[in-house]
Amino acid sequence: MNIESRLAQIGSISEPVTGAVSFPIYQSTAFRHPRLGQSTGFDYARTKSPTRSVLEQAIADLESGDAGFASSSGMASLQTIFALFSQGDHLLVSLDLYGGTYRLLEKVMSRFGVTASYVDTNDLDGLESKRQSNTKAVLIETPTNPLMMITDIAKVCTWAKHHNLITIVDNTLLTPFFQRPLELGADIVIHSATKYLGGHNDVLAGLIVSKGKELSEQIAFLHNTMGAVLGPQDSWLMMRGMKTLALRMERHQHNATRMAAFLDAHPMVEQVYYPGLESHPNYEVQQRQSSGNTGILSFKMKDARTIEPILRSIRLIAFAESLGGVESLMTYPAVQTHADIPEEIRRQIGVDDRLLRFSVGIEHIDDIIADLSNAFEIASNELN
Repeated sequence: MNIESRLAQIGSISEPVTGAVSFPIYQSTAFRHPRLGQSTGFDYARTKSPTRSVLEQAIADLESGDAGFASSSGMASLQTIFALFSQGDHLLVSLDLYGGTYRLLEKVMSRFGVTASYVDTNDLDGLESKRQSNTKAVLIETPTNPLMMITDIAKVCTWAKHHNLITIVDNTLLTPFFQRPLELGADIVIHSATKYLGGHNDVLAGLIVSKGKELSEQIAFLHNTMGAVLGPQDSWLMMRGMKTLALRMERHQHNATRMAAFLDAHPMVEQVYYPGLESHPNYEVQQRQSSGNTGILSFKMKDARTIEPILRSIRLIAFAESLGGVESLMTYPAVQTHADIPEEIRRQIGVDDRLLRFSVGIEHIDDIIADLSNAFEIASNELN
């Protein structure tokens, strides 16, 4: 069955008693045992709950994985995965990294003796040079946030397996509709499901999908033990949002492609970061391993003084942190999403005071372009 149909049918044939097309919200935290030594399969909601189970099975199926796990946020999913590692373990991590992941690694995991090296994960020589005898895993963002760097997933997975390393891929920006890393050799996929999977800026959630019986059992133990699980109301909201993922991602991609072309031609813009542009350095890799492109892009203004008036003047586009919702949002990474990354590291990779990140929504693209064009004009007039 095609992915569009599988998405639309999430939960629709999972309730056998009433035949409810929208799977119910099971609010219960406790479940009655038929008799001593027997269980319905549900005992306590932290371990397993009916509504969450349908969501977890759905994401596992969509990502071609063996098990799915729904967490209370994307960061909770990352923390659960990082708990696979022990004191003295070392990780290789994408150089252009979401600031929250950097914060978790450097300010929390480091206290427990887990260290990380940051490297361009598309550079096998760079990965090899940073690999240590205690290296246990590679964490890849592709595309990265915010500079849209692309990693050849299959190439890195082959290298990682040769060294007995776990490969973890953050698939938040493309979702299983456009990219399925487990089919390319990855061991674990994670999502900040708050973003495109939920899609409406109304639910906080994280999702994990694993491949392999042993690894899935380890994650199931950690998920239950640490307890940062997703509640039934939010699980239902996630399923409701995912039903329209195919439609939304197609529109996000269309709008972002148009917006990238507009920005690429604008005289006030120095550079556009979007993997759908043929000028992107890894355009061919992106075309090979993914069936489409994300709705997020970044762009660098020529003059840092234009940033404040642009953010002040946009109206349809909201100046807000987050991405992947139906509404267009613009973020200033240097002082928001990536503020916890030291300035010298940010500037080294290109996250400076001239960079804006743009989550292009599903509004009519002409209206989005008109709003940003007006903001550019105001900024230009104020400078002159």
